[in-house]
Order: sequence, then structure tokens, then C-alpha cells
Amino acid sequence: MVRYLVHRLISSVLILFVITVVAFVIIQLPEGDFAEVYKLELIGLGGLSEEEAEEAANKLRDKYGLRDPLPTQYLKWISAIVLQGDFGWSFTQRVDVSSLLAQRLPRTIAIALAAHAISSLVGIFVGIYIANRQYSLADNLAATFAFLATSVPRFSLALIVVYFLAFGLGWEHVSALQSPEFRYADWSIEKAIDLLKHVGPVILIAGLGGVARNMRVMRGNLLDVLNQQYVTTARSKGLEERKVINRHAVPNALHPIIAYQGTVLPYMFQGELEAAIVFGIPTMAPMFVESLQTQDVYLSSSIMLLYGILLIAGNFIADMALGVLDPRISFS
Repeated sequence: MVRYLVHRLISSVLILFVITVVAFVIIQLPEGDFAEVYKLELIGLGGLSEEEAEEAANKLRDKYGLRDPLPTQYLKWISAIVLQGDFGWSFTQRVDVSSLLAQRLPRTIAIALAAHAISSLVGIFVGIYIANRQYSLADNLAATFAFLATSVPRFSLALIVVYFLAFGLGWEHVSALQSPEFRYADWSIEKAIDLLKHVGPVILIAGLGGVARNMRVMRGNLLDVLNQQYVTTARSKGLEERKVINRHAVPNALHPIIAYQGTVLPYMFQGELEAAIVFGIPTMAPMFVESLQTQDVYLSSSIMLLYGILLIAGNFIADMALGVLDPRISFS
């Protein structure tokens, strides 16, 4: 077990290193840098001449080492993270990246985990239900729902939901984390309900695709398991069908679902990204898109690093869960 953990730790560090290098390089592939964006802003919004804006941009490049070779910039950034826990400076937000991540990461993970809980619980239970009613009306309706849920872009669905909430139900302040009267108020039941009212649609939209996938995977796996010989043997012994399914078939049908949990958080972040942009929820996703557009390299690279850590941690937890569920798996 110890040998396995050490091996996973070493491989995880190497994978994170590759992720950070690739992300840092790809983000800076387009011509120019943030200083060029800053220069255009000074000319368009600040009213400075081109010479004055260029001088200000050059000062920014010198201050943050944007003129340095790419390997030098990467080594400065990654060494500051490892040695000091400093993720760098966000050019667009004009604050430390660490403070931005500390502010937005918890709410991002909370929304993603809530969407994951809905997608897993609803998808698994519905998959079990329709597997025992193959080709029935419920099975056909579930198949239609799965097709629509995986085909309709979440961005389009979010726009439809916003339109319905604003013009159909008459909700005010749909595109915000909270209503203005609760923004600076102390926490209370009313404020919690208002928060859930604003983030609830984002959670549902982000988890919708996961519900469809888990449902279809669980249905297919359970149908395969129900045809196995040990299930037939359990039935021949006179066990109730409910016990045959819950004790013998479902645990074995869960293996692919559990293995999928290792990659589910990034998938939920993707769904949360599209919905959060439409609903104006200040999570990491809209900030990540903005950082890519403006070449805010330290902010975007740090977010990619965190996504990589979450992906690796999710895979590790999934492997541990599979080992607990299936005694045939050994970590020696």
C-alpha cells in the first residue's frame, strides 16, 4: 500500500509539471502579451497618446518580467508557488492570484459538487429503475431525455432558463450571485434561500448532462450484470428480485460509475463555466475565460494548475473507492 501511494505521489507531481508547462506555453502562443492589451486600453479609455501608452506598457513588462524568455518566466512562477505559495499577480483583476483563488475556488467547488451529487444520485437511481423495465414507456422517455440532455448545449439551455425566469416568472436580478438587499447583509435563512435561488439553476444546468450519462451507463451495466450466471444462481435459490438486484447486481454494475468519478469534477466545471457566464455568477469559470482572452498568464495558468490537482485527486479517490468496493483489486 505504501509503495502504491509513493508511486501515485511521484506520478502526480510529474503529471502536474506537464500540465503547468503545457498550459503556460499554450496561453502565451498568441502574439503579444497583456502589456499590449493594457496599451490599447490606455489609448482607448485613458486618452493617452500611443507613445505614452507604449511607455506605460514597457514599464509593466519590466516590472513583471514579461520580456524574459518563456522558460525563465515559467521557472519564476512555478518556483514562487512551490517555495512561497505565491501564484503571481493578476493583471486584469489587479490583485494577487492567491486572493482571487481563495475567494472563488470554494464557491466553484461547492457548485460543482452539488451538481455532481444531483447527477450521480438521480442518474444512478433512475438507471436502476429503467433497467428493470427495459423497453417500457419509462425506459423510452428516459432515453429521449438522455438524448436531449446531452445534445442541447448548456450555454443555450442557460439562455432559455434566464429568459424564462426573467420574463416568464418575473424574477429580478437573475444574473447575480445574490439580490442587492442581501449582498452585504449578515447571513440568515432568507439570505441562504436567496443564494440558492440564484445558484440553483446553475447547479441544475451543470448537472443535467451528468444525470443523462450516469443514467444510461447504469442502465447498460445493470442489464449486462443481470444476465450473468451468478445472478441466475441467486434467483434459482429463491431470493427476492429486490435482494438479487440490490445485493448482487447493483454493486458490480457500479464499477464503471465509480471509475468515472475521477474525471467528473472537471466535467462539472465545464458545465458550470457555461451556465455561470450566462447567470453572472462570480466563480472561477468566467474569470478563467477572461484571463485567456486578455493573456493574464499567471491567473489562467494557476487555474489550470488547480484543475489538474482536482483531476488527479478525483482519480485517486475513485481508485480507493474501487478498491473498497471490489476486493479483487490490490494496491500492493
